[in-house]
Amino acid sequence: MTDSRNSKVSGSTQSAVGIADTGLVLRAARFAAWKHRDQRRKGRGALPYINHPLDLAHVLWFEGGVEDAVTLAAALLHDTLEDTQTTYQELQGEFGENVASIVMEVTDEPTINWRARKRLQISRARLASPEAKQVKLADKICNLRSLVASPPNGWSIERQRAYFDWSKEVVDQLRGVNNELEQRFDQIWKRRP
Repeated sequence: MTDSRNSKVSGSTQSAVGIADTGLVLRAARFAAWKHRDQRRKGRGALPYINHPLDLAHVLWFEGGVEDAVTLAAALLHDTLEDTQTTYQELQGEFGENVASIVMEVTDEPTINWRARKRLQISRARLASPEAKQVKLADKICNLRSLVASPPNGWSIERQRAYFDWSKEVVDQLRGVNNELEQRFDQIWKRRP
């Protein structure tokens, strides 16, 4: 007889903690999908925006070896404060202080102009928690991959190069947290237009 705290999942035993972790990630995915439901990516295909946070979680798990549910949930929610009507208090109430804090760390300050936001992102990156650094790394990887695959309409080669260069400045402040993710970033950066 198996312990009631364990359940059979895909031929393996998963503990109650693992189930709770899976639940956190699934709740975050559902929440993000709802919050981003009317948004589209800027690329030529105008893909549903939710694809972006899902890509981050995928990169963290499959390419970065990140198995921490709090980090994965924060990746799924990383743009909710910046790009939706979600509040910090709402995230905190739904997902706890740890997830909300990571999301806050990777959120740009919307009240300042974009140039200042870009500089602030570079200076804040070095001081971020390891979890936030990994989310930010995955974000930069996914953004550069999207830019290579489907640049936003109206983006000149110069603007694309500037985005690549700025992304590298941010990532250079994140180094030392996840070698696999850093290597993935370096690979996509080599495809700079």
